Amino acid sequence: MILSELFTNGTLLAITGAALAVVLAGMGSSRGVGLVGEAASGLIAEEPDRFGQAILLQALPGTQGIYGLLTAFMILNKIGLLSGKIAVSPVEGLMLLVGSLPVAIVGYYSAIKQGRVSAAAIEIIAKRPEDLAKGITFAAMVETYAVLSLLASILIINGLPVLG
Repeated sequence: MILSELFTNGTLLAITGAALAVVLAGMGSSRGVGLVGEAASGLIAEEPDRFGQAILLQALPGTQGIYGLLTAFMILNKIGLLSGKIAVSPVEGLMLLVGSLPVAIVGYYSAIKQGRVSAAAIEIIAKRPEDLAKGITFAAMVETYAVLSLLASILIINGLPVLG
């Protein structure tokens, strides 16, 4: 198969979109969760009883990876990969790849930003543990944009006719 045939293979384009959703959103989530883990480790070394609050903040940036995985499942189901009946035209494959981009790109960036906000919220619970909800609220504001990107990807993917 020559290179030009790869770029006109609808199935390959759709699977590339699914992979991008998982890889980029997952990379962002792993980085965000790591940032919070680093901040939380210092707190837990001094105050082990804050573990429950810290782990809650650490889990928040992990949702973008889940959104990417959900998007990938939708694409793979749409093209018939899960049922074993794969048939995708180049145009359909390209449209599905484009449909994966909102959650892939926004998921990557928002997970990192949410990790930074959650890491800063570790400082809140270090000094005022009763204000955990305020830290969660700050981090949840970033989550809003990840959810909107997931919604955009879902609407695009579900709205595309894949005839095979």
